[in-house]
Amino acid sequence: MTFDAIGIAGTGLTLHRKWLDAISDNLANINTVRPTSGPAFQARYVVAQEGAGNSGAFVQGIAYGNADGRLVYEPANPLADKDGYVKYPDIDLASQMGQLIMAQRGYQANAAVVDRAKETYQAALQIGRA
Repeated sequence: MTFDAIGIAGTGLTLHRKWLDAISDNLANINTVRPTSGPAFQARYVVAQEGAGNSGAFVQGIAYGNADGRLVYEPANPLADKDGYVKYPDIDLASQMGQLIMAQRGYQANAAVVDRAKETYQAALQIGRA
């Protein structure tokens, strides 16, 4: 039972770490400017999947945001088209920050489960030695 808890929480740690990686990538590229002739930076979103039985949760894949982005009028930008527009990613900062908090809390909760399970296992070993 203790090993199941460690294994399941371990899958949660991996899932939340990958979610945090995707969010940090999105935040790092929120102001990435591209010319209107090409695609905007596409936000990454982790798609989670429940495992069978007591196997935990896993990353099923990565979904990508809209490549159309949003057009912004910046005629002084060297990447601007003849009409003065550039393309920014269509990433909502508030949404990303909310997801960041959820991913951090999920990671912390799974790390706490691993710690508690490890303490329980160590206590059981101590009882066995007595």
